[in-house]
Amino acid sequence: MATDSYSSPLSERYASKEMQYIFSQDMKFTTWRKLWIALAETEKELGLNITQEQIDELKAHQTDINYDVAKAREKEVRHDVMSHVYAYGVQCPKAKGIIHLGATSCYVGDNTDIIIMKEALLLIKKKLVCVIDELARFAKEYKDLPTLAFTHFQPAQPTTVGKRATLWLNEFMIDLEDLDYVIGTLKLLGSKGTTGTQASFQELFNGDQDTIDRIDPMIAEKMGFCACYPVSGQTYSRKVDTRVCNVLAGIAASATKMSNDIRLLQHLKEVEEPFEKSQIGSSAMAYKRNPMRSERIASLSRYVIIDALNPAITSATQWFERTLDDSANKRLSIAEGFLATDGVLDLCLNVVDGLVVNDKVITKRLMSELPFMATENIMMDAVKAGGDRQELHEEIRKLSMQAGENVKKKGLDNNLLELIADDPCFHMDLDQLKDTMQPERYIGRSPIQVEQYLKNVVAPVLEANKDLLGATANINV
Repeated sequence: MATDSYSSPLSERYASKEMQYIFSQDMKFTTWRKLWIALAETEKELGLNITQEQIDELKAHQTDINYDVAKAREKEVRHDVMSHVYAYGVQCPKAKGIIHLGATSCYVGDNTDIIIMKEALLLIKKKLVCVIDELARFAKEYKDLPTLAFTHFQPAQPTTVGKRATLWLNEFMIDLEDLDYVIGTLKLLGSKGTTGTQASFQELFNGDQDTIDRIDPMIAEKMGFCACYPVSGQTYSRKVDTRVCNVLAGIAASATKMSNDIRLLQHLKEVEEPFEKSQIGSSAMAYKRNPMRSERIASLSRYVIIDALNPAITSATQWFERTLDDSANKRLSIAEGFLATDGVLDLCLNVVDGLVVNDKVITKRLMSELPFMATENIMMDAVKAGGDRQELHEEIRKLSMQAGENVKKKGLDNNLLELIADDPCFHMDLDQLKDTMQPERYIGRSPIQVEQYLKNVVAPVLEANKDLLGATANINV
């Protein structure tokens, strides 16, 4: 690794080798050559004077790219596509005259971008499905464990640890729906010429419209796509990039929501992310266990969310059939959006797989607040014993305020039950009141909701994607 020049943290620290390969030079230029082969084969099959010998020569050098020749040529001509056309021709002297025939630069550039984005989306899908699977396991395991819920980060009616996990899970499930839609609707640009009119093919095929209409479908099939976009300028609509990056931003938002909750829970010592035996939490405070992976999820996700603005602005500012102000931005924003999202999902998988649940701490905090949560039930029991609902409501409000003052101002334990027991309005002794302190009475349908959600919603999706399950995350640092 060079230490005297800039290197991207995405490749050095965060993104997986699989995602880095998808955005590598080898992937890009090998795909260019596959597209040139597909174009030549299509033109041969449609009647142009191209021989099988020329096709075979192109295929023989599909992957052994002579980068040195291409690089030297680009210094001369300042054009990356023509440099690689030249380099390919050096290796394929019999076929050099038919390479890129009828095409413009965007034939290889834009079609390759679509192909790479599809491959990257498929890897993202694999990791997203595995995160969903791990979260489903976690939700099932802890579906019955009562925990204090929060609204406004203030104590609220209890839920369960598993039910809370389904809230994280549901957001990722929405992302998966969006991801499947975008993958399922991606199309190639095809080969439409310099302004999208296919004028070059009009000339090559002597105006035979039926033959020209077959070019794009044949190329799409050879490259594994169902279709090409029906109309375009020189490029495919940059709105496609916007849709892709919006899906990544959605995943990042879901990951941030989950990681922020975990960070707050780790502060409360209720739930903790994995902490390795030799991991250091602080350079000064040796006792600390910082939620650094969840913090990194939030950090990288913020980058992805903001990055989605790039293709949106690029799409909005394209002039007529094309301008080149998209190119430099696309090279950065698309690749980095995927590399960062890849890192986020690896972190999510690692964190969820190793979440530590401190059930004793969870129960202790819940029990300290449960008397407040139980006041409605206590009031109902007192009404059944002959009390007036409105009077009891006012009395229990006053006692709750008093107990709250004891906790917050005096540092005492919550003594609401004792205060109620001493109040003759309620006709209940302390033992009767303590009998109401069963957390399971206050979690509503949480366990049932978890079971039904996992069975009816999540399980069918995991079954449909079972071939993607089993991925593990390797965290570089």
